[in-house]
Amino acid sequence: MKLAVVGCGNIAGPYSQDIRKHPQLEIAGFYDLDPARARAFAAEHGGVAYDSLPALLSDPTVELVVNLTIFDAHYQVVKQALEAGKHVYSEKPLALEYAQARELVELAKARGLRLAGAPITFLGEAQQTAMQWIREGKLGPVRMVYAEVNHGRIESWHPNPAPFYAVGPMLDVGVYPLALTTALFGPVRRLSAFAATLQAHRVRKDGQPFEVEAPDFYVVNLEFAQGARMRLTSNFYVSGKTLQGEGLEFHGDLGSLHLHSWFVANSALEYADFGKAYAPIELVRPAQQGLDWARGLVDFAEAISQARPSRVTGEHAAHVVEILEATNQSARSGHSVELGSSFALPAPMDWALSTPQSD
Repeated sequence: MKLAVVGCGNIAGPYSQDIRKHPQLEIAGFYDLDPARARAFAAEHGGVAYDSLPALLSDPTVELVVNLTIFDAHYQVVKQALEAGKHVYSEKPLALEYAQARELVELAKARGLRLAGAPITFLGEAQQTAMQWIREGKLGPVRMVYAEVNHGRIESWHPNPAPFYAVGPMLDVGVYPLALTTALFGPVRRLSAFAATLQAHRVRKDGQPFEVEAPDFYVVNLEFAQGARMRLTSNFYVSGKTLQGEGLEFHGDLGSLHLHSWFVANSALEYADFGKAYAPIELVRPAQQGLDWARGLVDFAEAISQARPSRVTGEHAAHVVEILEATNQSARSGHSVELGSSFALPAPMDWALSTPQSD
């Protein structure tokens, strides 16, 4: 499938490198508001540098648009691509407002197009193994999940941290455990949240001060329709190297599962019977190191070509946007918020099934 990338920022490099590893995908070109960046990416990764977004969208060879723009451009870019008749895969979040995300889902349906949105880390080997153990009942009924998102101080490594602090840690990184747990348990039906700003005054790597706009610390209590409860803590202050790290704990009647990272496919994974010590679990297959940014794109492209459901969908991404919107609503009001959207649970990866099945 021929694809074109919109947005040549920090994340476009890892995406482009991983796309080139998969023969199912071919890069047609790049577009960025900075033409020099688009030209540099085309020179390094192949394809052409488009002069404008309309030029990219009018290219008849482009079947799929990969949207890697900044947060507040996601909605407009996705909408224009769908209106141009292209399938779209967007980085998270799908939109900044649930009404916009829902509009994009309905637009894709009306045009007979496919829409998908990151995060896709639930497709990793460690994450799929954890999901298999839970689906097969090895923990018993799972009643409680702890999710930790200690993402540190963005300004310590990113040259332009202000946009991250304009939206906060839930929208930027809290989406990862949200996508994973909703892929496993299904929709969230109610939540309550607390938010605060721990450090309002920050300094960029170049010495320039800036102010934090959104809260940099959240605690969210979520109730899944399926019955499980989750406590999610997310911040832009505590390092991910803290003892709590950036992982997930699943607690059931029979035992507990600790996924050390909701991000990397080769995360450590441990199980403990109730009241016993944790011991390592072997993954369902050897895991790649880190994250393949193109894994969701590969499944998306194959789903289109095979006319089967994709494991990464716009409906799922829109539900995550509703969770994010409800989180901020609850934090402001001090009251719990009911959610109404839904989506079809993604099928496990074929290699993560005890009895292999074909799509």
